[in-house]
Amino acid sequence: MSMIVDRQDLDFYLHDMFQVDGLLEHPRYAEYDRDTLVSILDSAEQIAEQQFYPFAQKLDQNEPKFVDGQVEMIPEVNDALRAYAEAGFVAAGFEAEVGGLQLPALVCNAVSSMFTAANQSVSNYMFLTAGAASLLRACGSEALQQIYLPPMLEGRWFGTMCLSETQAGSSLADIRTVATPRGDGSYALTGSKMWISGGEQSVSENIVHMVLAKLPDAPPGVRGISLFLVPKYRVDDAGQIGEHNNIVLAGLNHKMGQRGTTNCLLNFGEGGETIGYLVGREHDGLANMFHMMNEARIGVGLAAVMSGLSGYLYSLDYAQQRQQGRKLGEKNPSQPQVPIIEHADVKRMLMTQKAFVEGGQALLYYCTSLLDRQAVATDQQEIKTLHLLLELLTPVAKSWPSEYCLEANKLAIQVLGGYGYTRDYPVERFYRDNRLNHIHEGTHAIHGLDILGRKVRLAGGAALNVLAAEMRDTIDATVNDADLAEFSTALAAAWAAVETAVQAVVACDDAERGLANATLFLNALGHVIVAWMWLWQARCVAGRNDSFAVGKRRACQFFFRYELPKAITELALVASLDDSCATLEPAHFGVQK
Repeated sequence: MSMIVDRQDLDFYLHDMFQVDGLLEHPRYAEYDRDTLVSILDSAEQIAEQQFYPFAQKLDQNEPKFVDGQVEMIPEVNDALRAYAEAGFVAAGFEAEVGGLQLPALVCNAVSSMFTAANQSVSNYMFLTAGAASLLRACGSEALQQIYLPPMLEGRWFGTMCLSETQAGSSLADIRTVATPRGDGSYALTGSKMWISGGEQSVSENIVHMVLAKLPDAPPGVRGISLFLVPKYRVDDAGQIGEHNNIVLAGLNHKMGQRGTTNCLLNFGEGGETIGYLVGREHDGLANMFHMMNEARIGVGLAAVMSGLSGYLYSLDYAQQRQQGRKLGEKNPSQPQVPIIEHADVKRMLMTQKAFVEGGQALLYYCTSLLDRQAVATDQQEIKTLHLLLELLTPVAKSWPSEYCLEANKLAIQVLGGYGYTRDYPVERFYRDNRLNHIHEGTHAIHGLDILGRKVRLAGGAALNVLAAEMRDTIDATVNDADLAEFSTALAAAWAAVETAVQAVVACDDAERGLANATLFLNALGHVIVAWMWLWQARCVAGRNDSFAVGKRRACQFFFRYELPKAITELALVASLDDSCATLEPAHFGVQK
């Protein structure tokens, strides 16, 4: 039994739910067929199992160290990343014309998911590099692409994103890093960046930082932010690495999880000029950076799902083997003990994990399928509609798995009992690793404000209408199915509750009150969408009675009966415009300074 992937489930998402075989008929993916995809996934699974998974625990206990201004890492990290790069996976989703494999996004995420589950700390380096390369491809000049893109796609140069600063945090309007024109088209950057994952390491030949900064005469707030490519080592026009670019590692941050990913405070312009190059137009930096950030948000959601899956697979295996207790009513101590999976509450905890993890996987693969549908679409209105739908779903895709697959990790620990809390077993590490996804790429509350304050209102509510239409197709297809009608009706009622909540908030003139429960709305909307994913999965296995299909139907039933009612309660609270929290005063919390 693999601890990083359930290939039967993965094949179900790719082929049964999201029809990747149909994509392969498009000229863009003409070089691939189903057998080729199997070979690619087999290769990814083998490298992840053999090169990433075995030292995940060792890396967690031997995190990178800051020694004499440099980072020291255990050698296994380098070996794993070299194997990943040599397999071509950094370039998996890029066009063939720039050296990419030009795989469908669905397959790219399937590949990435295995490495994330095997060792998230190490996979983060390649995840960030691919994101930075994608940003460069979308927004960078031809000259910058020619120099920096090939070594990034080959996995020789790694990438990062540099947004936050100690005094600004998530408030990017308050960043202070300055980029001063040097008169030759380049810029000199001064300032500091905090929480930079992969900002320094001892593996790659160079590091390509994507840095948000302001020009000296920039307008205030986010309207004055520009984006710059800033290499660790300067690079000449021929792509040859030169002298150090005066980016100084000021220290490593030591987080509770994902300990193998260096997380840094970097100083720019210390000891000399730090030279960078404008990416896109001046003052368009935040909009351009969102190209990478939105990809990263999907990636963070997938990472959360895979941490949840790792815990689920491990606790499921443990529950099938661990003998403890006897069935209720059996009082004879001479009778053999039973595997703990026979106990009802253990089944509940395992089913909750399955419902959250597989529901989250379906959500992430659905979002990824929208990227593939855009890639092969020729009608501009269809492309615009798909983009609008993905804009709406991105905060949910990042945040819902970060909340509920973390809950799955908590339950995995509980299944193991006291052993779950020890470092002898990996489930406590899965929880710690996953806890960071809750804050990566925007805190939970920020995404709540984003979706209720902005995304549900996109194009006059058109994005929400597109989602409703997609969901309605599944409702209409199952409402007359005797086995699924209960869930179809419940989903329709839940969506009506979503619309009622949105209407109440949009009609509220007091923004503070209307958005007071935005996080609750984010969670509830995610529950409704995941309920849809479960109804969709149940529909895909209709007429089948094998264990896999029955498991899908029972998980669908569980989610609708145990979880979806919670969303109805939260949506009612949002619709009521309750301001219990918003109207609290600091003094109400008791202790005063």
